Amino acid sequence: MSTRDVLSGPIPVSLVHLGCARNLIDSELILARMAEEELAVTGDPTQADVVVINTCSFIGEARKESVEAIEQQLDAKRRGDLRAVVVAGCLVERYKKRLVRDFPDVDLFCEISDYRALAKAVRQLGEGAAAPAYLEAGGLRQDEREGSRLLATPGSYAYLRISHGCSHQCSFCAIPVMRGKHRSKALSAVLSEAEELIQFGVRELVIVAEDSTAWGREMDLELDDLVQAVADLDGDFRVRVMYAYPNRFPWGLTRLLAEHPKVVPYLDIPVQHIATPVLRAMRRHGSGDQVRRILDRLRDEVPGLTLRTTLLMGFPGETDADAAEAAAFVREYELGRLGAFTYSPEEGTPGFDLPDRVPAEAARERRDAVLVARDDVLRASQRARIGSAVEVLVDEVHGFPDGSREAYVGRPDTDAPEVDLVARFESNLAGGAPGFQVGDRVTLTVERIDSEFDLHCSGPGAQA
Repeated sequence: MSTRDVLSGPIPVSLVHLGCARNLIDSELILARMAEEELAVTGDPTQADVVVINTCSFIGEARKESVEAIEQQLDAKRRGDLRAVVVAGCLVERYKKRLVRDFPDVDLFCEISDYRALAKAVRQLGEGAAAPAYLEAGGLRQDEREGSRLLATPGSYAYLRISHGCSHQCSFCAIPVMRGKHRSKALSAVLSEAEELIQFGVRELVIVAEDSTAWGREMDLELDDLVQAVADLDGDFRVRVMYAYPNRFPWGLTRLLAEHPKVVPYLDIPVQHIATPVLRAMRRHGSGDQVRRILDRLRDEVPGLTLRTTLLMGFPGETDADAAEAAAFVREYELGRLGAFTYSPEEGTPGFDLPDRVPAEAARERRDAVLVARDDVLRASQRARIGSAVEVLVDEVHGFPDGSREAYVGRPDTDAPEVDLVARFESNLAGGAPGFQVGDRVTLTVERIDSEFDLHCSGPGAQA
């Protein structure tokens, strides 16, 4: 029985988010557009009449997760627990109307858009009225603001998207197929959104894009111009830069990373591999030596810089020696903040038909070797912090049933949200002692690390 059969009032809708931080921004835009349609947004799909699935299609595992989510909600619809299922996002943008054939029971498919038409159609579906079955994008997103968002992040941080698409032709990547070529958002649009987020109380703006270092070039600007302008806005916040493609790096950024009090000395710079033959097969610019020189210069110009990167293992033609070089690179450069993945053949990419495929088991073993190297680095670097002071931004607050204490999850500047490590601590609320709130910055002492290498801390009003 649908909830609308027993409840009156606004139509309850829910959104299932899948994928990366850029996709989360799309989810937040969808939520905001549905709220503008006076729909009742709930975080529990079992309480909704209409469920919207914002899909990911970056690699095979992401597509599998998206398909499983669609099937799960269609099962709920067949049981009569749900009135309608809507599928949006990258999977639709990539495969378009082929999905109509594959999932005939889905009520609405929506390509990547401004989502206003999606929200109107969701309301029509919830009311039992006629609604379109497919919404086309109507062209690539332009450089203006995309509208306000209903934030799905804790409130301590929010993502700030500065551009759309990517103009690189990496042979493993389908992003240009789904999101088009790179288009920078206008500086005024980025600043307007940043100011709004700061007014909401956001304490960390996390700059994201498919290729953040390409921002501004069609306007004779560079990424450091944008970071400077954002960091100079009024308010108590900091700026973190993610997804910095290493080619044509904007070296003016290092001064801000080293000197600006609001710019976190942290950089996510996905290198994908370090063996030159693999980089060339991937159609990445430069060689392994050039990647090393970039990282060396970054560390020279930004003392104390935290680097995060990504490695893609098992690419066609990768040898045991190439894989060993990657694991050694992780140790040599002490890359504790690192994501490692196995190659997924992507339809429509130049790498899809490449010969010399690496067997799946060998690719997983090579990825695991990289992750072992990462964990060894993390274990040593996190242990070295025991006994030291660390400033932590509080992301989560969890109360205990008896009200005697609270548990907190936060992050030092060395760690980006969702992808890196956290710091954990508690406070004793006995005698009316005040606790901490999401968005507080708290200086603590590191007492120990756990099996996941997360920090456990104590300090004034806090305990490990």
